[in-house]
Amino acid sequence: MRDDLDPDHPLARLYPEVVAGGFTRHDGFVEFFSRINALLPDKADVLDFGAGRGGWTDAPLSPYHRRLRDFRAAGHRVVGVDVDEVVTENPSVDEAHVITPGERLPLADDAFDLVFADHVLEHVDHADAPFVVSELQRVLRPGGWFAGRTPNKWGMIGVGARMVPNDLHVRVLEKLQPGRQERDVFPTRYAMNTRRDLARLFPADRWNLFVYGHASEPQYAGSSTAAWRAASLVDRLTPPRLQPTLMVFAQLAQPRPSTTA
Repeated sequence: MRDDLDPDHPLARLYPEVVAGGFTRHDGFVEFFSRINALLPDKADVLDFGAGRGGWTDAPLSPYHRRLRDFRAAGHRVVGVDVDEVVTENPSVDEAHVITPGERLPLADDAFDLVFADHVLEHVDHADAPFVVSELQRVLRPGGWFAGRTPNKWGMIGVGARMVPNDLHVRVLEKLQPGRQERDVFPTRYAMNTRRDLARLFPADRWNLFVYGHASEPQYAGSSTAAWRAASLVDRLTPPRLQPTLMVFAQLAQPRPSTTA
């Protein structure tokens, strides 16, 4: 269990199973990174797309969360890319590159077994989205996987975020998530955040795409148990296609064998 978790915090009060291993039955972090670990071959080459400063390394996570997330400790090679120079200070990658939106990634073709983007797709501009996917296709090996966790544009979080101007996001998040740092808040675009957009960007002739909705614990509800209860009830009543988070897994198709004689 997380050592810092107050027993009176809504997470502990509403999800008492958190004492058994440090995570709840709705934990989106565990859901996302467990599936990534299941997809990784031994000694894989992994690309953290939008790696940032590696904020998870100093976050209050349980030991189990850290084992799921620390790919280097599991023997994998991890490369991180980000538009922000803080990626060069990220302690969880073996190699870091600062990239420019719309420009080719400074990485070789067919270099990675898996690319993941954790809460990154919502920041991609509409004009850049097709190029981003083409670059993911270029750097992945045939049969490799792309994994993304991102807000659903039509989910409660996505709708709420789009109602707040980008320049006010920091102020709003300070109230909802007091531990959230300003340097970890970025403008949202929602160009890759619907099933329809993802199906268009990851076409079936090149990708095997799997997308499903997920509702984690309502961390955005602050410290009010009543607010957590209300948000949890809304999540339970929400149709699957409108759940707040999209889990995205896309496998790059293997090249078809030649039929020529």
